[in-house]
Amino acid sequence: MAIQTVGIIGAGTMGNGIAQACAVSGINVVMVDISDAAVQKGLATVAGSLDRLIKKEKISEADKTAALSRIKISTSYDDLKAAQLVIEAATENYDLKVKILKQVDALVGPDVIVATNTSSISITQLAAATQRADRFIGMHFFNPVPMMALVEIIRGLQTSDATHDAVKAMALALGKSPITVKNAPGFVVNRILVPMINEAFQVLSEGTATAEDIDAGMKLGCNQPIGPLALADMIGLDVCLAVMEVYLKEFGDSKYRPCFLLREMVAAGRLGRKTGQGVYTY
Repeated sequence: MAIQTVGIIGAGTMGNGIAQACAVSGINVVMVDISDAAVQKGLATVAGSLDRLIKKEKISEADKTAALSRIKISTSYDDLKAAQLVIEAATENYDLKVKILKQVDALVGPDVIVATNTSSISITQLAAATQRADRFIGMHFFNPVPMMALVEIIRGLQTSDATHDAVKAMALALGKSPITVKNAPGFVVNRILVPMINEAFQVLSEGTATAEDIDAGMKLGCNQPIGPLALADMIGLDVCLAVMEVYLKEFGDSKYRPCFLLREMVAAGRLGRKTGQGVYTY
């Protein structure tokens, strides 16, 4: 299947990032969210990101104009009917994702592939909530989407080879480097990464070192481009907490218990960059 138009549900950080990656690569996009304000903000974020690429001389003004012309914004799921692939990029919440996926499943054509950008929820379980389990797949992009090369392609138990191959081809068309992953909580990257972030919060809560020194230690000692606490602020502390809670539930292993400090900061609304304050102040 040739994927010429991609529907994206969610105009937030991940949704608008995926939209930009598609549009820059010549793929048409329909980006849907619950309000006009949300989709307008998502489109403005894409425009701002493209402006930064122009300043870096990575793209031209004409490239920006062409990319933005490929993005249609909408508050109606009906507009997703034009897509050959629909990517759900809503908040990391199982009940919300199932609600959205059931709506989309009932609306789009039987040949349309539906993907989820979940970072931790079972692809097999989400697929079972639809009537197209063989045409359902995980497509986990990384933040910031336009810059990060990796896409984890996660096969559920029911995912067909044709679905996998079409999505992998599309990821390659975006200039990404996809890896194929078997369905398991956290898949590969987040299974390793988020517990490391949680442990960094544990070290911080114990007063072993300051946030700055923890991050400096991991950058200089492990050659990481960004420290785990600064990365948590970028990802969103609420997302980190939600992922750890999924691991704890799915594995039943106490090593995945979220750090109390992480819970406290989320409860206080200190979610990181998106709220202006997390471990650091922005």
